Amino acid sequence: MAGRPALVLAAAVVAVATGCTAEDPRRGTAPAESGTTSAPATPSTPATPSPTSPTPEATTTAPTEEPTAEPTAEPTSEPAAVPEPRRSFVTIPAIGLRDFPVVRYRGSPDDAPGTALQDAGEMASPRGPRGGTAPGEVGNYIVTGHRLTGTAPLRSSPSLVRGDRILVRTGDTVFVYEVRRTRWTSFRRPASLRAQRAEVPGHPDETATRPMITLSTCATLEDHANGNYWADRFDNPEHRIDKIGVLVDTRPA
Repeated sequence: MAGRPALVLAAAVVAVATGCTAEDPRRGTAPAESGTTSAPATPSTPATPSPTSPTPEATTTAPTEEPTAEPTAEPTSEPAAVPEPRRSFVTIPAIGLRDFPVVRYRGSPDDAPGTALQDAGEMASPRGPRGGTAPGEVGNYIVTGHRLTGTAPLRSSPSLVRGDRILVRTGDTVFVYEVRRTRWTSFRRPASLRAQRAEVPGHPDETATRPMITLSTCATLEDHANGNYWADRFDNPEHRIDKIGVLVDTRPA
């Protein structure tokens, strides 16, 4: 019996210990508190960046290529035309004529200004709507000269035949024409005068495609031989003997 009271006492001790640790069902579960009182935790503040500007990261930049400017094309334009000298010079080996001056003027063949130039000892070359072209130009280059009076540069021109050469030096160029045919012009027939100064000599309805020449002088001897003594107010006889040629060569003077 002595052992029984000891057993009861031990059970009572266990019961008391267990009751000290049991939770009171009337209270909510409270968080465990530490033995010391601490200030509530301050929410963390984001770190403020340093006032010193951050060093930018080194970046590799591709070298900037300067735009390659394409060369501007120079405007293509025709070279400025060289003005025709007032005087050109004619050489006709077949009749012994050498560097004889020809003066250009505005007018028509053997008009007053043209006759005055011939009377002064030169040959004349008309320009303008009723005249011809310059040496070497497409069309009809007209040269007139006396045959019997003054210096008479064309006294022997009626004897020129097909293939004879007429050389015209103007500026630094020599234009070489070759005689192809002969035609007669009547001062008394307007149609004949139009044909003489046509761009294709003798063919007023045609368009020129190459440079040509008309070398013209009076037919006084022939007219008088036929009893024709007609003359205009400048003492030109009715007929002119024209040698027609075409350009066959061009060379430096």
